[in-house]
Amino acid sequence: MDRASQALIAAWQLSLQEAGAEAMALMQQMAPEVAPALAENFYAVLLEDPRAARYLSHDQVRQHLQPSMQRWLQQLLVTIPASVPTSVAAQRVIGDVHARVGIPVDLVTRGARVIKRHLFAELQDRAPSADVAFRAINALSAVIDIAMEGMTLAYAHARERSARTDSAYRLFSLVQNVSTERERQRALLLDWENGLLYAMASQRAETEGAWLAESEFGLWFTHKGRPSFGESSETQQIDALIKRIDARLPDALTHSDFRTRMRALLHIRKKLEQIRTLLGMLFERVGELDAGSDALTHLLNRRFLPTVLRREIELASSSHTPFAVLLLDLDHFKVINDTHGHDGGDRALQHVAGLLSQFTRGSDYLFRYGGEEFVIVLVAATVDQAVSIAENLRGHIARSPLTLPSGQELALTASIGVAAHDEHPDFEHLMARADAAMYEAKKRGRNRVVLASDDLPPAPDRRMQHRR
Repeated sequence: MDRASQALIAAWQLSLQEAGAEAMALMQQMAPEVAPALAENFYAVLLEDPRAARYLSHDQVRQHLQPSMQRWLQQLLVTIPASVPTSVAAQRVIGDVHARVGIPVDLVTRGARVIKRHLFAELQDRAPSADVAFRAINALSAVIDIAMEGMTLAYAHARERSARTDSAYRLFSLVQNVSTERERQRALLLDWENGLLYAMASQRAETEGAWLAESEFGLWFTHKGRPSFGESSETQQIDALIKRIDARLPDALTHSDFRTRMRALLHIRKKLEQIRTLLGMLFERVGELDAGSDALTHLLNRRFLPTVLRREIELASSSHTPFAVLLLDLDHFKVINDTHGHDGGDRALQHVAGLLSQFTRGSDYLFRYGGEEFVIVLVAATVDQAVSIAENLRGHIARSPLTLPSGQELALTASIGVAAHDEHPDFEHLMARADAAMYEAKKRGRNRVVLASDDLPPAPDRRMQHRR
């Protein structure tokens, strides 16, 4: 447990101890009676804010959030010193959920203010004495503040992680064609150098428009390359080399002495070669961003799935564009590994990844989710389209056996769960629905597609049960 959580636990326990047994008993007694009305009032106030409509549809409030709010309120009111660590951990989980969904912090703190006002009024009415009411109100005020602090800490950490991942994804997307970009920038440097040689040969004695910093390469490096590569000794050296080249440019172009011009030219060409070397090192380092792609299948790995799903949920909310998720699991994968070794299993995964790439749209996202599982995010797809695409993929896999090095053909099938975005703001909810549908496809005999529905039971914890 981190220090922040330990500090919250200590503060919470101290508040309860200072309240005393009578005040704690009053809070525990009123918990089941006031929680339903408070939860209803909490969401009524929040839904008055237009921003909340994006996160809190009325159906979601009724079916999911309002009961959860009641449980949260009861937990706050009945927590005793011994159970405080569990309560603090729960606040951190809630903060993570808020971050995933993107609920503004001020909406949450506004709700806490509403809750406080109503709870304090209830405590005053129910307390046997003014002293008990004061101690209960004082303790409850501290408890709610501590709960909000725990949520905010988790929220801030989660948003920071998301921001780093989002930034990495943007960079990963920019440099996926890294070899093309590297050659383009090398060509631009060579073009600038050839332009300099031509200017010197034609004795065009002017520097206007000739500066390397203002060339296409220089502008790319300043506005895109350096921010993308990040601050490093290499980027700092390239920046310094560009400045040194431009400082010698007047000597190369306008000095009256021929030998001075030649010395300046040699100096500039030497610095250009150093830039090429450093640039090559930077582009090689970009290869480390392959952490964003699966080394075996070359699909995206699950690291960037939250980034993509958050963006699709935002687009769906703002433009009412449907989308769906397919969770695909290769059937009997353990048997493939046991019979044909891990090399055979790897070939099967690569084969399926190739089929997915071939028979999905360029606008869709393909992920190696882990093990023998793949995720396909179908953008701008209705439920019917998603099911049709899933059936098409299932059929192609079943009709496309893998030819092993021995010449043997290995039949493959897949079970696919389809989940359409149902306006829920948390992408984990969408993935859980896809997981339940995929697990149902396994139960029904494999090699089939199942559409998620509310009556499907949740899938067993994937960490506890390894499906094959």
